[in-house]
Amino acid sequence: MSRTPLSDPLTLRLPIDLLADVERIAETCDRPRSWVIVRALRHYIAREGADVLAIRKGRDQVEGGDVHDLDDVLAEIDAMIAAKVA
Repeated sequence: MSRTPLSDPLTLRLPIDLLADVERIAETCDRPRSWVIVRALRHYIAREGADVLAIRKGRDQVEGGDVHDLDDVLAEIDAMIAAKVA
């Protein structure tokens, strides 16, 4: 079984109550704290983080000139609708 490559170790400070929850979950699941934290980060990135990354991608596209003028887009939509109606 291949393993996911890991980064260098990170130093992280957590609020005491959050760390206590992480430790209780880890103990209950018979897993290390890092396993719980990685799962929590994956969950965050799959949801809220995905929105942030999508915004970043859009900003990068705008900076790179990958944009469309709204008036041109609306005119194209109007032309499609007119062709369907005709």
